[in-house]
Amino acid sequence: MSFRLVSFFLLAAVMVTSPLWAAEDSKTGQDAKAQASGSEVEGTPDRTPRVPTFPLKGDLAGELDVFTTRYEDTFAAIGNRIAMGHLELVKANPGVDPWLPGEGTTITLPRQYVMPDARREGIVINLAEYRLYYFTDNGVQVYPVGVGTEENPSPLTDAKVTMPLESPAWYPPASIRAEYERSGDFLPRMIPPGPSNPLGTHALLLSEKGYLIHGTNKKFGVGMAVSHGCFRMYNEDISRFVYQVEKGTPVQVVRDPVKIGLSGGEVWLEVHRPDDDYPQEDREKLWQQVFAEVEAFQKKHPGVEMQRRAIEIAVDQADGIPTMIGERITRMAADETVEDKTPETGGEQEQKLYF
Repeated sequence: MSFRLVSFFLLAAVMVTSPLWAAEDSKTGQDAKAQASGSEVEGTPDRTPRVPTFPLKGDLAGELDVFTTRYEDTFAAIGNRIAMGHLELVKANPGVDPWLPGEGTTITLPRQYVMPDARREGIVINLAEYRLYYFTDNGVQVYPVGVGTEENPSPLTDAKVTMPLESPAWYPPASIRAEYERSGDFLPRMIPPGPSNPLGTHALLLSEKGYLIHGTNKKFGVGMAVSHGCFRMYNEDISRFVYQVEKGTPVQVVRDPVKIGLSGGEVWLEVHRPDDDYPQEDREKLWQQVFAEVEAFQKKHPGVEMQRRAIEIAVDQADGIPTMIGERITRMAADETVEDKTPETGGEQEQKLYF
């Protein structure tokens, strides 16, 4: 059995300068064809998603990929260019300098995912992995998002999209203005649309009062814990995403650092440490969570066998890349009889410890 595959701001009241309507004006056949092909015609913006739509294979979707860096690349710039988060690239590529990976370095793109423990409809944001999942009729799209810090955490909620926004103005709440004042900075009561606006170019207003999924005026921070509770996307992503999402779309926010699922009879485990650093305290906490998740999974799927060594590797690395840790075993009664008569041997058997 194989183990590892290739190894601000917000709580704000927002006003809209230009609402987006649920239905757009009808387009000519030429325009519609251009939209489908991802091209632009006569200045029409490209609204096709920047990320692939992966079909679901049981609880698994996507596939690992690789990318060859240029001399001037950084992980932050690469992430912005290909719609991936800074931390997910850092954790998937240990030993590579994220600020100067160098010319011709091959890095892993962690675009394989075990689905979070949530309903597979609409939008699911998993705070533990800084990712947004958008479920469509054809599969799932996965985007990096910036989320709230420990001091200003994002809410765990089951909300809905209430309105898409174009060129939103930002009205900072009193708490954030006071925070700026304490540090000697001045923050006006309203920041109009433009390059200084931390909401970026577009946003989705949520029924969870004061929270949005929005763009950003910063190139760094998507895919990290950086906000005052809202969810940041790259402008290049949100400016297309708002036109896919309808009013009333469910938005589930979960915190699921340990994901386990089945795909084609194989058991897959994905473990996320909270940051690039991995202190012993975090390691022990993840071990406890993994143990509980594996135990619950085995009770739900009694025909599954796990390999402890594979689980140990997944927890030790906690890099957000799915690891195959077991499989569903179907044995004939005659086979089981033969196995029962097979004498146990020493060291070779010890490497196949079932969890």
